[in-house]
Amino acid sequence: MSILFHYKILVTLSLFSLSLNRCHTQPADSVKRNSQAFPNNKVLTSAPSIVPLKNMFGVNTYEWNFLQDPANPNLKSTIYETNMSLIKSFSGIRHYLNWGRMESTKGNYTFSPAHDGSWDYDLIYARCKQDGIFVLADIKTCPPWIVDTYPKDMQDKENAPLPYGLNKSDPASYTNQARMAFQFAARYGSNKNIDRNLVKADASTRWPNDPPNQIKIGLDLVKYVECDNERDKWWKGPATEQTAEEYAANMSAFYDGNLGKLGKDVGVKQADPAMLVVMGGLATCDINFVKKMIEWCKTNRGYRADGSINLCFDVINYHYYSNNGNILTHAKSTTGVAPELSMAGEIADEFVKLAKSLSKPVPVWVTEAGYDINQGSYQKASYIGNKTPLETQGDWILRTSLLYMRHGIQRLFFYQLLDDTPNADVQYATSGLAENGKRRPAADYILQANKLLGNYKYAGTINTDPLVDKYVSGSKTMYILAVPDQKGRTANYVLNVAAAKANIYTLTPGANDAAKQTVDTNNGKLSVNVSETPVIVEPVN
Repeated sequence: MSILFHYKILVTLSLFSLSLNRCHTQPADSVKRNSQAFPNNKVLTSAPSIVPLKNMFGVNTYEWNFLQDPANPNLKSTIYETNMSLIKSFSGIRHYLNWGRMESTKGNYTFSPAHDGSWDYDLIYARCKQDGIFVLADIKTCPPWIVDTYPKDMQDKENAPLPYGLNKSDPASYTNQARMAFQFAARYGSNKNIDRNLVKADASTRWPNDPPNQIKIGLDLVKYVECDNERDKWWKGPATEQTAEEYAANMSAFYDGNLGKLGKDVGVKQADPAMLVVMGGLATCDINFVKKMIEWCKTNRGYRADGSINLCFDVINYHYYSNNGNILTHAKSTTGVAPELSMAGEIADEFVKLAKSLSKPVPVWVTEAGYDINQGSYQKASYIGNKTPLETQGDWILRTSLLYMRHGIQRLFFYQLLDDTPNADVQYATSGLAENGKRRPAADYILQANKLLGNYKYAGTINTDPLVDKYVSGSKTMYILAVPDQKGRTANYVLNVAAAKANIYTLTPGANDAAKQTVDTNNGKLSVNVSETPVIVEPVN
């Protein structure tokens, strides 16, 4: 992946406006419906969450977000504190990590510094642990020595991760990638009891005073690793796409060396049984893709001692960008829409239902969601009333977090920390939640909500329009209210807080904390003015 472009914007909008409609929404007229008429996003009042709200506040990042000071771009051995202060606004990161950075030549592994780019991954992950930031490392794309095996007209970093000509359905074809995964897990996982003879680090240097890489084992810095990204991509040709069965074979190698058959130094679990492996985020939101992977595991991996299917993943993962297109028909979209007006809830319900149907249920994550600022993008957040696209982005981002809590998703990561290409009208180019060392309103709202509600769990929804969600933490209760619309609508709601006073928190762009107002209630009841920007209410006992 280049510094300037995520693969999603490497092409023109005209070419991919149809095909790059990720798991998107219904036709445009659907956004006119009232929120109470959304059977697809029915409120799960009987399904309290098992995870805290802070799990919904992750962000996608790259190594240069941590290490590259624009004023001194060649210095990559220290944390760039301006950006680090932005990253700390979020509870977790999904790190897009190109395989070739760590294995630019076959069998020679480098991490600190990486020989491709000189990035220091030890430093990044150690700082995240120090600052309490959850890390999901997404090992993705092919290294140059894999790409070079393909004919010139088929060379692409996003090809399936195997040399040209090998069988995509055979786990052994993915041994190179799975061996890389072993080395990553051996270094950054928690298992210190690994045969040191299996662990490698290329100690060669590139120039005088270039620090050599050293073997390190069990640094306990990363607990989750993702196997590639959007392997169901349909828009770049057959070399880049895998069927569900082919990807299951891929993941079986990546997970544990295909049940250990590919060698002792192959697969994440053979290095660290405690490290959890996340399915690469699906672009299509196709529940049948996951079902086919599960069936492949039944046939090829069998069952565990407890009777559960021996899956090759610990977390189901997909991507969803709310807009007015249609993923089932690849219908062209023209604009982003509020999350409640999309199929987000319906799709989440399908995945969560499947995950819970397993004899040993697994979590479901959404690792990409977001909106562009540029009004030329089909994924744009719009002007609504007197709100700018930045403010609308903030509303929809936070409400996306709240929606997924209602529907049982256990982690969410937004795309992404900074714009790929500022001012570009291409989809996903201006989805950043921060810019020029400052948070955008979306990041402000996340920071403020996380401070107030981050450790609280969803306990149910007591009203649907406006939405009134109840959150609890021990004996404490808080409420968050929002109008689920996108036309500047407001509403009044009488909330029974069962307290003499209440704190009303108003999310504030440009601030570190939400504005607080303490008011008296009327016999425990409080009249709350609600808009499309969520408002938080805390009973004061």
